[in-house]
Amino acid sequence: MNARALDRREFIRRSALTAAGAVIAARGESVGAVSLPLLQGSGGDEVVWDKAPCRFCGTGCHVQVGVQDGRVVAIAGDPLAEVNRGLLCVKGYHVGKILYGADRLTTPMLRRGDGHVPITWDEAIDLIARRIHAAPDRFAMYGSGQWTIGEGCAANKFMKAGLGSNHIDGNPRLCMSSAVTGFLSCYGVDEPAGCYDDLDACNVLIMWGNNPAEMHPVLFSRVIDRRARGEEILLIDIGTRRTRTTDHCQEYLEFRPQTDLAIANGIAHQLLKNGSWDTDFVSKHCNFRQLDPEQPANMYGKPMTFDEYAAALEPYTPEYVQSLSGVPAEKIRMLGDLFGDRSRRITSLWCMGMNQHTRGTAINCLVHSIHLLSGHFGRPGDAPTSLTGQPSACGTVREVGTLSHLLPGGRTVANEAHRRDCEDLWNVPQGRIKAAPGYHTVLMFEKFCTPSDAGGDIDTLWVQVTNPGQTLPNLHKLFNRKADLEGKFLIVSEVYPTATTRLADLILPSAMWVEKNGMYGNSERRTQQWFKMVQPPGEARDDCWQTIAVAHRLHELGHEGMKGNDGEFIFTIRDERGQIVPIWQWERYYDVNVDRHLFEEYRRFTRYKNKDLAPYDEYVRARGLRWPVVEQPGGTWRETRFRFAGFDDPYVTGGAEIQFYHSVTKDDRALVWFRPYEDPPEMPDAEYPFWLDTGRVLEHWHTGTMTGRISELRRAMPRAYVELHPDDARDLGVQRGDVVRIESRRGHIDLPVWINGRGSPARGQVFVPFFDETRLINEVTLDAHDPFSRQPDYKKCAVRVKRVPPDGQTR
Repeated sequence: MNARALDRREFIRRSALTAAGAVIAARGESVGAVSLPLLQGSGGDEVVWDKAPCRFCGTGCHVQVGVQDGRVVAIAGDPLAEVNRGLLCVKGYHVGKILYGADRLTTPMLRRGDGHVPITWDEAIDLIARRIHAAPDRFAMYGSGQWTIGEGCAANKFMKAGLGSNHIDGNPRLCMSSAVTGFLSCYGVDEPAGCYDDLDACNVLIMWGNNPAEMHPVLFSRVIDRRARGEEILLIDIGTRRTRTTDHCQEYLEFRPQTDLAIANGIAHQLLKNGSWDTDFVSKHCNFRQLDPEQPANMYGKPMTFDEYAAALEPYTPEYVQSLSGVPAEKIRMLGDLFGDRSRRITSLWCMGMNQHTRGTAINCLVHSIHLLSGHFGRPGDAPTSLTGQPSACGTVREVGTLSHLLPGGRTVANEAHRRDCEDLWNVPQGRIKAAPGYHTVLMFEKFCTPSDAGGDIDTLWVQVTNPGQTLPNLHKLFNRKADLEGKFLIVSEVYPTATTRLADLILPSAMWVEKNGMYGNSERRTQQWFKMVQPPGEARDDCWQTIAVAHRLHELGHEGMKGNDGEFIFTIRDERGQIVPIWQWERYYDVNVDRHLFEEYRRFTRYKNKDLAPYDEYVRARGLRWPVVEQPGGTWRETRFRFAGFDDPYVTGGAEIQFYHSVTKDDRALVWFRPYEDPPEMPDAEYPFWLDTGRVLEHWHTGTMTGRISELRRAMPRAYVELHPDDARDLGVQRGDVVRIESRRGHIDLPVWINGRGSPARGQVFVPFFDETRLINEVTLDAHDPFSRQPDYKKCAVRVKRVPPDGQTR
């Protein structure tokens, strides 16, 4: 996938363009859509380059995509992108190949008996619309942090403003909803205050249960590069398993699963005992908070005094924390000393380890609280920062509001004023949006996999851009049961056969990545745009078009919800002459830029919580902009790097140094929380003596649907495995490559053993990656979830491990 080598003259010209672009980027000015010069391809035609964010994780790296003869033939890191500065990870360099797997889905397929038969798009759209029209309250939609912003806007409007149903949720419920509830609980508004610039300014970086060396390698390289330049930076890995991140850290603090809660409280305890908490910062900018036992479902809790807060922390001495967590008491003191030192710049990073947690909201709140209590907040390098795993979990789900309880721009369905505001902005009648939240992911699939006459009140479920047949926890309960149920109809919009399409009744072939227009929003509040560059194969079509086409067919069938206040179809778009463009007809869909129209409608929602977005055309010119993006007197648009900080955030008023202007307590103060340590719902015992942890690997992204079609990545990591501690392997009588059975109370899986590989779990723990569709570890995991975020815990459940003899019979 490489263009021909550059000659010296072309190299010099290209280097000059790159240098000029870097100057422009450094000045904060917009840059053009094409940064690389046109190259001559191997066939004599030019390779045309354009920008796009990478299709994989939430880092939001920008790539340059080279197209020749209607195919993506080259990929390069974008040197003008602030996020990745021309660098990509191993997945990113191969991202172009995700389009060209031999088994791409290319035609709609309807189940007939045990197989599927081709049908037309008209038949597929009509079938979906008629099922919805017959029972709209028994229909649900399940999306993704891989939805583009336009796709999420269309789905959200279709469900909440059209059908009047909140039964729409997305897979970010499984990966980052605890980060959302943590931000909301502390600041009254979601998403990080800092940005990736903190990685360039911190001198202490703490990883809370995450592995950025493999999961976010481009970001982690920024810190490692600083070390290579001679800068001093202290790296601390707080984890349950040694990883490649651990190899770069001066400190590795191995804790027992769930006891990160105790460690965080131990740090706060040390700050109070040492008198090293930032009394000035806290007195000006913080209140103390605890849960209310009389209202346990209220995640915003009730006030507590400083004395009550100090008393609640009193038991969490270093020695007590050591007894719970296994982390030596002197290391708890070390962490307390670091946070107590204001000369330090401390950034905390976390991802699934803190979020996929039955007390995920609690640990998120506690890490934010440590930063607030110590005053390590609001300066470059001082930040508590959650990272996301999907390219638009922030932009499409958290911001657009495609979860069952949310509305766009930080609003909620339960708030009457929010509903009225959204109805006005969507131009639909008052009362259209329902007040009751819809089903969250676990409950949605539980209802779908329950017989209709036994309370299973979701009969038709449409899945787009995700693979729940592999990613849901406790798959036997939440997905596999569907196979035995009558009257349940599963629609799957996909690009390749997956564990989910296996049980689908209707499969819709989708366009992906640069086969369509799109926008994403990454982990640092950066909104990114790209244009369609190549055609999708066969009859594959955009997910956004699929949603709009079904909505229009419902309109034709007389569903009143598909009309706005003006009596027109809710997705009506007019051209520059004022003529309606029938975008529900595929051959007319690209007569206009539907993405642009949906984005401009959505922009109006974003100002409510100061998440302002610039006009669409500004993103065409830029490598993404971090919101809030505010128009300047001269007509330019300025992004914001550091929220709530007076030196950078335009919404901080009156010359304040820090202002939490969406605070829960309405007094511009953030909340410092006390949340106690609590045992997880399932722990090892005599019958199931091991902890199971699951996660990702460097080469594959999520379920491997895309990366599994890239031969280089598949050869590098062909199958799943189980990591065992060497002593546990010895006790079990197994060696590297032997097969063992991992079994829980829910299911089992047989896997080869890997000892002293990339990762090394603690004694009594095992780790299994979830990318392998032939070995579904989520048939073993449990579906217990956080009470506020409803996010399941994939990081700990109890299992037993048995050697599988060559005859395949465990004993």
